[in-house]
Amino acid sequence: MRGVFTTPLVFFILWRMHHENKAIIDIRDVKFSYRKEDGSFEEPPAVNGVSLTIEEGAYVAVLGPNGSGKSTLAKLIDIIETPDEGSIVVLGHDTKENDSFWEIREQCYCVFQNPDNQIVGTTVEEDVAFGPENLAIPNPELRNRVDKALKATGLYDKRTLQTAFLSGGQKQKLAIAGALAMKPKIIILDESTAMLDPISRNEFLELVEKIREDMGLTIITITHDMNEAARCEKIFVIKDGTVIEQGIPSEVFSDQELMEEAGLDRPEHYKLFGAFEKSFGRSLRSGIDINNEDEAAKRAADEIVKEVRSGAGKITVDPAPRRELSGEPVIEIKDVSFVYLEKNFELKATNLDIRKGEILALVGHTGCGKTTLISHLNALLVPTRGEVLIHDGDRVLKTSNKKDIKAIRSKVGLVFQYPEYQLFEDTVFNDIAYGLKKLGVDKSQHEQRVKEAIALVGLEEDILEKSPFDLSGGQKRRVAMAGVLVMKPEVLVLDEPASGLDPRGRKEMFRIIKNLRDNGTTIVLVTHNMDEAAKNADRICCLGRGEILAITTPEELFSDYDHCREIGIDIPEITSFSYKIIDNLKAEIPGFKMDEISFASDRLSKQIFNAAVECRGGLS
Repeated sequence: MRGVFTTPLVFFILWRMHHENKAIIDIRDVKFSYRKEDGSFEEPPAVNGVSLTIEEGAYVAVLGPNGSGKSTLAKLIDIIETPDEGSIVVLGHDTKENDSFWEIREQCYCVFQNPDNQIVGTTVEEDVAFGPENLAIPNPELRNRVDKALKATGLYDKRTLQTAFLSGGQKQKLAIAGALAMKPKIIILDESTAMLDPISRNEFLELVEKIREDMGLTIITITHDMNEAARCEKIFVIKDGTVIEQGIPSEVFSDQELMEEAGLDRPEHYKLFGAFEKSFGRSLRSGIDINNEDEAAKRAADEIVKEVRSGAGKITVDPAPRRELSGEPVIEIKDVSFVYLEKNFELKATNLDIRKGEILALVGHTGCGKTTLISHLNALLVPTRGEVLIHDGDRVLKTSNKKDIKAIRSKVGLVFQYPEYQLFEDTVFNDIAYGLKKLGVDKSQHEQRVKEAIALVGLEEDILEKSPFDLSGGQKRRVAMAGVLVMKPEVLVLDEPASGLDPRGRKEMFRIIKNLRDNGTTIVLVTHNMDEAAKNADRICCLGRGEILAITTPEELFSDYDHCREIGIDIPEITSFSYKIIDNLKAEIPGFKMDEISFASDRLSKQIFNAAVECRGGLS
């Protein structure tokens, strides 16, 4: 009798275990190589022996440097490509089976980095309807699907708006709405937040996470944003087409050696927490989830108080390097206004001096006017009112004067955020030399100037005869920059120069930018990354609703958290975490205060500890 009662129970337990841990994607020993023009396969393979399992309803991140195989893996899951070796089973269907194509495609949806590449409808609701219409979904179900998807993404009130008038964040929400209308079970986000400002990025991720919870979706995010990956349940790290590590975020990010080997970074709060461990000479992680910033901040504060109580003295802090700027303006923006009637947007009475030899960062939400402003700097746009003045030795050029435009564009170079849109010639050499032809520079000088330009951006000469369309994203960005630098501009305007690059590529890009600045080039930098703006800019100009909200040094701007919140500017991740530690210390040490916050982890940890030592007498 005992076996009679036990057997159903065993079957029930096994059934529950099967359904609670059901693999929605099962990848086994997969290899894939792209074909060259001559029909041969590229070596090494883009995906080289990957095996992994993703469970139904999971929220996972795939990390890896540029060229590691992340996007190729997404294409293999969504049957854009099929494996050369091994197997991929998605929703119970083998991707190599012809009959599986539509079964998988209807239930697996990709959202890519540039939403413009996915928008096909003239209006918002037309774009959302495109997918289900192609599946011949009849009304009223089609209408219900579209309305439900628009309401879930907060776009219902904009359903009749033209898609061209949406902001970057709204376009990404539109891509998600298009996915929801297909009723998918899997959504793959391939660098889908790379072009969004911090607030829009957070809103987008909160939307995705809510939809996942409400609808039981499986979410795979391919990203270079470590804070985005930290929100996931599990992380897969890929290098050279192979999974080299997998685990929960706290395990993966705690392995500094692994992350460095993979060419990746860690969230800023991990680095600052590690700096305290280094200073105190012991691990502080026992009993906490370091991925939880609140828990990590509380532990850091408790350990600081413990050290101060023990009588520990101050730690030597190297002074932060400071650059003195001449204050000499190279561009003056005087009472500039510009109206986009079709977009119902106005750049309002803007006054700004861009100083010789500085890195000036322009920050603000998507749609705040950053691109509109920089388009005035080399006369792509001319003010509705006001003047943009370019200082050129003893003369002053005006963007409103057509006779000055050629001289202005040789002095002010502009590189937009999608460099591939600026590349069009058959070889890299011809692409870079194109500007020299337009300026009428003697052909005998072209080769030398092109070689000088690629050296400035860290490229080798053997790239010159390649097609620009065969290059990686990072290489395209450098070639686009070289195409501007070849004209020897005194001012270089860069719109999101590091977007889409892996952490190592971003560091290299900012090394190039600082090197250009140190050699006399004035840099205007549009960025959504507040940590990079804080670490690299001499001054930061904050834009909002078409007007300047603040312009000052990073130290002054981000030391006033309340002001940043008031004007709607996000603060650097390292600063946000440090404020959490400081709030805990204020509760423990009466009179605790910080006069200045650094943006380097080691220096900041020492500053916070020294401030606690100075208030030692307030400890009970």
